[in-house]
Amino acid sequence: MATDVTIPALGESITEATVGEWLKKPGDAVAVDEPIVSLETDKVAIEVPSPVAGVMGEQLFKVGETVNVGALL
Repeated sequence: MATDVTIPALGESITEATVGEWLKKPGDAVAVDEPIVSLETDKVAIEVPSPVAGVMGEQLFKVGETVNVGALL
C-alpha cells in the first residue's frame, strides 16, 4: 500500500521550497524516518523523512523545481 508524503510546514512565513536533492531513487528500500529528499528555502534546508518503511515510489518533482508546502512529493 502506498503512503503519501507531503511537504511539511517549514515556518510561519514559508509557503514553498525548492527540491534540492532526492536522497532515494524509485525502487530503493526506505526505512522509517530515513531521509528521502532535501528541500531548500531562503531561510532553511531540511531533509524530509519517510513516515513508513517500504519502497520509494514515483518522484513527482525534479531537482530544482519549486513546490508548495502541503504538496505531495
